[in-house]
Amino acid sequence: IIAGLIPATDSTPVLINSEPINPQRHNISFVFQETSCLPWRNVRDNIKFGLEIKKAVLNKGISENEIKEKVKRIINLVGLDEFKEYYPHQISGGMKQRVSIAQAFVTDPDLLLMDEPFGYLDVQTRYYMEKEVLRIWEKLKRTVIFVTHNIEEAVYLAERIVVLTELPAHVKAVISIDLPRPRDYADPEFVKIRRHITNLVKWW
Repeated sequence: IIAGLIPATDSTPVLINSEPINPQRHNISFVFQETSCLPWRNVRDNIKFGLEIKKAVLNKGISENEIKEKVKRIINLVGLDEFKEYYPHQISGGMKQRVSIAQAFVTDPDLLLMDEPFGYLDVQTRYYMEKEVLRIWEKLKRTVIFVTHNIEEAVYLAERIVVLTELPAHVKAVISIDLPRPRDYADPEFVKIRRHITNLVKWW
């Protein structure tokens, strides 16, 4: 519904920049749990793929030089310059997810949808990737909707948390997170918010 792929069940429209969402007009990117790397393309060409689609299929006016500059900029931003010639089988899971994030941001999206993108990563890599997403977000300032079952991750990343019920899902609570960045997991206010959300979602 948020991506505009299926209509809302009621008459309330989803808006981007005060306009009803339209996939033909609005640029929406996705990052999923499974990385979107094509095995026969290296890191640079995987990141470039979305721009090639825009140029060839959607008739978006973008030159080859613009594509090269955009790809170069985002590769540097996500810290993959040393690995741009590597293929997916040659890099780690965390690096593959960085490629997916670069693919999403390189097209200058109006909205970025991230569906548990770090669910398959080990704890250390997950913490690192959370910090990386924040660093990139602070530079590019794009709207991100981030789906997670990890309460600590939600409090660490979010400006606002929407808590949903079990199916059929509806909004149980909306919580604004007014904590300074970078956030500290051990901060008493952080722990207080995490405990409050845990009490909202726990079933035991």
